[in-house]
Amino acid sequence: MTAASTTSVNVKQALPCFGVTNMEASLRFYVDGLGFKMKHWWIPDRGEDNPDGKIRWCWLELGDAAIMLQEFLPERQPKETLGTGASVCFMCEDALAL
Repeated sequence: MTAASTTSVNVKQALPCFGVTNMEASLRFYVDGLGFKMKHWWIPDRGEDNPDGKIRWCWLELGDAAIMLQEFLPERQPKETLGTGASVCFMCEDALAL
């Protein structure tokens, strides 16, 4: 199967993305406590994204392991128990080819 071999070569990494209610506390846990290093981050700068100078999304790595954290906006916090329904992102060279 050509598609399967192309897909398996294209996908580089599976990465969980955890929604958090407090980015500062989460970074203390993962970075200060567990030793993850922040490799990428996003601080909103558009008015509609509620800019306040705080990190809202980040990519953390520890050895070959990586996770992403994204802070829920207060009005978008889930009603379910936190941790319900985690997502995994597949990192690839060309997402459209996948």
